[in-house]
Amino acid sequence: MEERMIPEFAVVGHPNEGKSSVLSTLAEDDSVCISPVPGETQECQIFPVYIDGKEIIRFTDTPGFQNPRRTLQWMQNYKGSDETLIPDFIEAHRDKPDFQDDCKLFQPLLRGAGIIFVVDGSRPFRNMDKAEMEILRLTGCPRMAIINCKDEETDWLGKWQAEFRKHFNSIRLFNSCQATYKERIELLESLKGIDQEIQPILDTVVTAFRRDWQERNQQVAELLLGLLEEGLAYSHSVALNSASDEAEQKKKLHEQYEQFLRKLERKCQKRMRALYKHNIFNLDLPPQSILQEDLFSEKTWEFLGLNSSQIVMAGALSGAALGAGADVAAAGISFGIFSTIGGILGAAGTALKGRKILSGTRLLGMRLDSQQLQVGPVKNIQLLFVLLDRQLLFYSHIINWAHGRRDYGSLRSSKNDETFPARLGYTTNWSRRDRAVCDGFFRSIQSKRHSDSQQGTRMELAGLLEKTLREISLGCIDP
Repeated sequence: MEERMIPEFAVVGHPNEGKSSVLSTLAEDDSVCISPVPGETQECQIFPVYIDGKEIIRFTDTPGFQNPRRTLQWMQNYKGSDETLIPDFIEAHRDKPDFQDDCKLFQPLLRGAGIIFVVDGSRPFRNMDKAEMEILRLTGCPRMAIINCKDEETDWLGKWQAEFRKHFNSIRLFNSCQATYKERIELLESLKGIDQEIQPILDTVVTAFRRDWQERNQQVAELLLGLLEEGLAYSHSVALNSASDEAEQKKKLHEQYEQFLRKLERKCQKRMRALYKHNIFNLDLPPQSILQEDLFSEKTWEFLGLNSSQIVMAGALSGAALGAGADVAAAGISFGIFSTIGGILGAAGTALKGRKILSGTRLLGMRLDSQQLQVGPVKNIQLLFVLLDRQLLFYSHIINWAHGRRDYGSLRSSKNDETFPARLGYTTNWSRRDRAVCDGFFRSIQSKRHSDSQQGTRMELAGLLEKTLREISLGCIDP
């Protein structure tokens, strides 16, 4: 896109109204300085948005109005043409300290930038707000008003909307701290309506955003497939001699695999965060999130993945019933289900009693052959569904964590004793045929054969994952 064709929007507003937060969310840039201190933004700063290495749109953070009443008075008394209003104002006030912020605010408008005016809709309307809105109207620039309002704070909403209709081409409610991908796209779509001349350019921008999001989802699907392939195909063996302690070696192999899989999960999540441009701030999960639980904890296995009957049906449909046991509790699976999915330690074939951590020999398979103790590959499909659900929940969290959000501390202090529902996760709601796709993929990993059939099962699962990711990002499904 040529330089002159790159649309620019100046994000304008009174200090401490949330404009930097809106900009951070729109630009997917968590480097934008967001501060509760009024007047923190003292210079215009451009935040370009790149897709495939090309700048497609830019947002400019501006200082707040410094003297809106006096600025408006000057503009109302101005005798020149409308086309020279802004440059003449800057020329008349560039050396006056009381108007430095106002002059800087108008600089992007000289370049033809559109205006996004942000107000805090949780406070009452003031005369100063009216002055600022009238100034922006007199500039003649295409302009949109955003009411940055929390859902529960709407007492003044009607007044804001009534005033905005007199001064702006478009009005949007937009909670910058809770905006989802879908809401960001809708906001960009609405920008097309503020000026017919920029609509074709913004059509191209929105199309590029949608395509880029689809490509990112495809990359996430590849990350998930890589996690499954590496984690489920894991195999390791150690030599035993007369002095070796077989029980200790089994315990060591068990611990090594747990650490291996945890490391794979962390690597997958780190790459996922980078794909969605969460680069600076650490994305803390809510304390009550099931993702706070360890991968091998009881709660994780109780609330994620499938129940036994779903596993049986998936296997039966693909011609390989897995024979999961019928130890199902009213609220989901009980831990007697581990008699079939096993673990790494303990007596083979012995069901776990009570709520114990996964143990046994059937999850990975462990055998002693010619003084070689071998573990892996994974023998039960339940781990596949648990791994997928954990990553899909993480994906849902990061794509809906607005880049302008900064309430990390409040999350850490929120209560963490919430009661979990009977089941969590996305795979629980997959159709029988969807689960059969997973079963085919799982068996292809176990077979260790590189064939057209194996590639086919991989492509099928990739398609299923991309469909699920798309539905999550559009808010079509919930776990």
